[in-house]
Amino acid sequence: MSNLFTRLKNTIVADLNEALEKKENKNPIAMLNQYLRECEVETEKVRKLVERQYTLRDGFTRELKQAQELAEKRKYQAEVAQHAGETELYTFASAEQLQYEERAARLSESLRYTENQLQELEQKYEEMKHKLKDMHIRRMELMGRENLSRAHYQMNKVLDSDNLSNQSVSRFQEIESYLDRMEEKVNTSYYRNTIDARIDKLEKEMKKEEATTL
Repeated sequence: MSNLFTRLKNTIVADLNEALEKKENKNPIAMLNQYLRECEVETEKVRKLVERQYTLRDGFTRELKQAQELAEKRKYQAEVAQHAGETELYTFASAEQLQYEERAARLSESLRYTENQLQELEQKYEEMKHKLKDMHIRRMELMGRENLSRAHYQMNKVLDSDNLSNQSVSRFQEIESYLDRMEEKVNTSYYRNTIDARIDKLEKEMKKEEATTL
């Protein structure tokens, strides 16, 4: 039975890997973006852990300071009670002093451990941020190369003479032919209008000369 489940698990994993590979081949930039988003999520988790560790450190620091102050206070009070001969009060103050000192010692150890953990988390967080930044830059570089590759592919597709020979009419040829026709029409119209204007002018000048001679 265990072998059956193992084979089933391996088959599912293989199918998933094959599906991911097909997806990566189809749109590698999209898959890269997905991986980067996952890395950003993990980095954000570590950032929150760092913030939580700061909160814990501040909490331990406050508690330690309070325990130390109370221990000093009870120590002073015990000394005053001892000098006054108040045995019961001295015993109570001394017991309280001992409890606060033990608490302070425990809090000091917890604070030291928390600070060490905080340092490790900060280092890990900084490393993750740098790696994430580097991956973003590498993605930009890949996108640039992919874009350039696509551009060259499209240009070669349009400008390749072999490709053009296999097509009845290329888009560039259509545009060039259209421009040639437009230029011919414009030039013809220009010359026609220019000739008509010059002939009209000559006729008017001739009529003026005839009227003057009469």
